[in-house]
Amino acid sequence: MSEKIAVLGAGSWGSILASVLDENGHDVRLWSYNPKQVEELNTQHTNAHYIKDFTFSPSLVAYSDLASALDNVDAILFVVPTKAIRSVAGQVAEILKAKNLKPELIHASKGIEQKTYKRLSQVLEEEIPAANRQAVTVLSGPSHAEDVARKDITLVTAASTSPDAAKYVQHLFMTPYFRVYTNPDIIGVEIGAALKNIIALGAGALHGLGYGDNAKAALMTRGLAEISRLGTSFGADPMTFIGLSGVGDIIVTATSSNSRNWRAGDELGKGEALDDVINHMGMVIEGLATTKAAYELSRERGVSMPITEAIYQVIYEGKDIRQAISDLMQREGRSEF
Repeated sequence: MSEKIAVLGAGSWGSILASVLDENGHDVRLWSYNPKQVEELNTQHTNAHYIKDFTFSPSLVAYSDLASALDNVDAILFVVPTKAIRSVAGQVAEILKAKNLKPELIHASKGIEQKTYKRLSQVLEEEIPAANRQAVTVLSGPSHAEDVARKDITLVTAASTSPDAAKYVQHLFMTPYFRVYTNPDIIGVEIGAALKNIIALGAGALHGLGYGDNAKAALMTRGLAEISRLGTSFGADPMTFIGLSGVGDIIVTATSSNSRNWRAGDELGKGEALDDVINHMGMVIEGLATTKAAYELSRERGVSMPITEAIYQVIYEGKDIRQAISDLMQREGRSEF
């Protein structure tokens, strides 16, 4: 059954998810705030800055006007950077009210809002009244846009407090190479999705410093323990963190150069200045802001997160990376569990 779906955000992940939906026969409207990007997508059917060597179907139409993109939609997929979620959602709310629409809401962004510490589904629920939306569903898991573009096997999860909403999203996206599971634990899925970027920064830094596989495995394992501790303090199911949006997402982002967070950490480990790393990337490095949010949350909630604290100290306090690693290794011994 063909659905009308607006995909908001034409970065690498947003544009490739739009392509998956288009391939499944849906009427997809891909919105970008950048008119030049919209023109490129509609005339050349490429998005060269974000996803190289990929040609989109001519049936996928890009929009620069948000109201036009949202006209009579059945669902809206948010794939904009965390810092833009609230402002874009506010604009969407006004348009939905004017058009008297009540679509399904989905988001595939990964982060925690600064200052409020809120998960992105909470931001969407605050900005878009219940009268103009269905339940919010989160699409998350170990998924590089580059791999999905070449139809590599990819498994993700659709998390929602509404089983029907999760199944709806599952059916929208399922293909022979893109498999979607459902999960009722929206808290755990969002926290895992956001905080794995912190661990990816650390893994990249270890690589840049020349450390081997043992160190990276240690970081990912103990990093997962930190994420689980913070998540369960909010009521998340501990099992979620050994699933796709937990350990799965950590593996893919902390071991691959496709991850911009891993690449940022790698450059930091090689001695690059943070400002230079940000300028080189040319895309949002979500892990930087998430590190600050997670560190402040851990302090507020009394949750032990020594790896996150060490990465925070390197990024925001200028601590030497090697000294941060040494301090982590020389902490007092303790039980693993």
